Amino acid sequence: MSAGWFRRRFLPGGPLPAPRPPRPRSSPVPYRRPRFLRGSGSGPGTADAPRRPDVRPVRSPARGRALPWNAGYAEIINAEKSEFNEDQAACGQLCIRRCEFGAEEDQEWLTSCPEEDEVIGRELEASGQMGGCTALVAVSLQGKLYVANAGDSRAILVRKDEVRPLSSEFTPETERQRIQQLAFVYPELLAGEFTRLEFPRRLKGDDLGQKVLFRDHHMRGWSYKCVEKSDLKYPLIHGQGRQARLLGTLAVSRGLGDHQLRVLDTNIQLKPFLLSVPQVTVLDVDQLELQEEDVVVMATDGLWDVLSNEQVARLVRSFLPGNREDPHRFSELAQMLIHSTQGKDDGLTEEGQVSYDDISVFVIPLHSQGQRSSGH
Repeated sequence: MSAGWFRRRFLPGGPLPAPRPPRPRSSPVPYRRPRFLRGSGSGPGTADAPRRPDVRPVRSPARGRALPWNAGYAEIINAEKSEFNEDQAACGQLCIRRCEFGAEEDQEWLTSCPEEDEVIGRELEASGQMGGCTALVAVSLQGKLYVANAGDSRAILVRKDEVRPLSSEFTPETERQRIQQLAFVYPELLAGEFTRLEFPRRLKGDDLGQKVLFRDHHMRGWSYKCVEKSDLKYPLIHGQGRQARLLGTLAVSRGLGDHQLRVLDTNIQLKPFLLSVPQVTVLDVDQLELQEEDVVVMATDGLWDVLSNEQVARLVRSFLPGNREDPHRFSELAQMLIHSTQGKDDGLTEEGQVSYDDISVFVIPLHSQGQRSSGH
């Protein structure tokens, strides 16, 4: 069983309206990166959901409406989405077999796509579409759960007495040294418009000759330097936490696509700084004494902007034990997590914290997966 999503700026049915471009570098605000959620496998698309006998709509007792098709699909993956959300999600069974390629196939592959990430670029070019995505995928295979992440979504394991992160977010701040080192080795990527050095604040002309804190690619901490004229250029990475931006544009540092993305009013590409390789975490499910309420929560960054791992775990532990007879409890839990970020459930988030981001959530029960794998 696999589940996952991709966030991107177009849907299979055709391009969305043009994304809001970043503002000039004097006041950079990144465009939004809508997400496209889908599983790696045979999960259905939204359009064909009504025709599938194994997909039944799940009613929300609170609002009396049908949840998305993926809310009860296969009774394994349970998802919920915020309103007007461009994300989509899917899950399905995978059949994996070994396939040996011959010399001709290998040569054809190397000739058409010397680098694996070029496959996406060529497909986008052929279809006349533009965009990029982040990705978070979970695959259950032979008693192990593989979680791959390239972006700023997150997956956690929630058990009765444990909360375990299964992924790490990749942002300009968390990958600062890798990005700065790339700019150090290939300074032409900045086209003389940016400085690779990071400063706690945006420098001004009055700072020339003054001592300020800075960080470079070889530094974990901060040091002092005298401000030079070149330091007044806009930083390669600027901002802290969720406000950190790459070239004043992107809030993520790993993903797929974005081959045509450039800084506004320049020919500076962002693609060289975006790493497509995901981080993979392996959870040995067979080694866990799984309980009925043990779940994996996968969610896009809008949820984690408002709720911590521990807060999500508390909500899971408070909801599931009291709803064991409800066959749709995992779907309803995903819905409740969405509501908790939008001010619809009092007391669940810190005062004044509300998320206006697109949010999508999977709640994956592991108990049945452990039982299934132990029999093989």
